[in-house]
Amino acid sequence: MATLAKQLEDVYTNFATKAVGPVVEIIDSARSEAEAKFANPTNVIQVGAKFPSFTLPSATGGQVSSINLLAKGPVLITFYRGNWCPFCNIALRALQQHLDEFHARGVELVAVSPELPDSSLSTQEKNELEFTVLSDLGNKLARELGIVWKQPDSMRPVFEKFGHDLKKQNGDDSLEVPIPATFLVGEDGVVKNVYLEPDYRKRLEPTVALEWISKM
Repeated sequence: MATLAKQLEDVYTNFATKAVGPVVEIIDSARSEAEAKFANPTNVIQVGAKFPSFTLPSATGGQVSSINLLAKGPVLITFYRGNWCPFCNIALRALQQHLDEFHARGVELVAVSPELPDSSLSTQEKNELEFTVLSDLGNKLARELGIVWKQPDSMRPVFEKFGHDLKKQNGDDSLEVPIPATFLVGEDGVVKNVYLEPDYRKRLEPTVALEWISKM
């Protein structure tokens, strides 16, 4: 099986080959803006800090709290942009493929996005995810973590072109998304490891996350 990195690379290569030139330029320019903003992510929560307590709606109904999650053991929390993002979907599926290994190590998996619960449910069903998917409406939790990025208005016609209605999916028209990030949080609520990557084409390999856990 190809690594997650190789799968993501293939998706972008295929897209860049087939997409109209100006569209690729707009998307690449936006990505460069994100990379510049998070080049020195001093505002992002660091290893050794307490992860903010939260209670968020789940894709399947009800509320999920960090207190209840951590009562079961360590938690790997990954933030994704939305089900409109093919890179996010591939990364989520890669985590699902290793779910048994995470559970064998006593770690719960949680995915978080600014999508409304109905959109989160679509993400969960489309990717056949068997772990918790939560809605961080308005990016409230992501903002506490310092990982929110407002996409430029130049992206609006691109989303329209591809039929992505972020206002409908997220409940607001801000174009704000979390920078793809993953946090390993110990039972004590302290951040043990952080992966932050403003280049959305790159994600944490599940095997690396498993190495984090082994060293915890």
